[in-house]
Amino acid sequence: MEKSLTERLKGEPTFPLMGEALHLGNTIWMDFSPANAELEQVDFSDTAHFDSYVFGKLRAAGKRFGIGGYLEHRAIYARSGMFATDQADFRNIHLGIDVWTASGHPVHAPLAGKVYAFQNNSGFGDYGATIILEHDLKGTPLYSLYGHLALKDLEGLEVGMPIACGQKFCQVGPFPENGDWPPHLHFQLMWDMLGNWGDFPGVCSQREIEKYRAICPDPQVLLGYSPR
Repeated sequence: MEKSLTERLKGEPTFPLMGEALHLGNTIWMDFSPANAELEQVDFSDTAHFDSYVFGKLRAAGKRFGIGGYLEHRAIYARSGMFATDQADFRNIHLGIDVWTASGHPVHAPLAGKVYAFQNNSGFGDYGATIILEHDLKGTPLYSLYGHLALKDLEGLEVGMPIACGQKFCQVGPFPENGDWPPHLHFQLMWDMLGNWGDFPGVCSQREIEKYRAICPDPQVLLGYSPR
């Protein structure tokens, strides 16, 4: 885009995604890259074991939220065959930000918009219940994706339904209905849906990074995060 997301958001009302500002007092950064040697001891094929690792980290730090992951090279996608192709195209670069927190935690619309699409992307390692909103930034469309939700969040939705800035419209879902992940929100922004409806790649291969970096801007600006 000729203008950055931050520039396009100037003057737009926004609201913290998780309903409150995220900061060092309630948040830790979660590292799922190969550089984290702790991951060698985690059985990612066992969601309960994976869950124990994530929430054990949060309890040990005394925090409610774990965040991170934008353009992170991740070591966790071998748990699901849906990411596996040949080695050159193995999808392990994360295109959104994850917020790890207890299931049932409310998620709020960071911008005013409308429902673009929704569906249950079922299957081990997929998004599970997914909602995509469309926003208008002074004539430029921006799409936001919310994955790993509760199945009941899809009830009563209609394409085109308006969603107000700050409105609670979904929640962090439990496993296994959330795609069988430890409870967290996958939050991703897209300038272009590339013909997708109800779904959008949440990871890409290393040789696709620049293509998707241009399409999927860093969503941290809408998290209400302050490193203080």
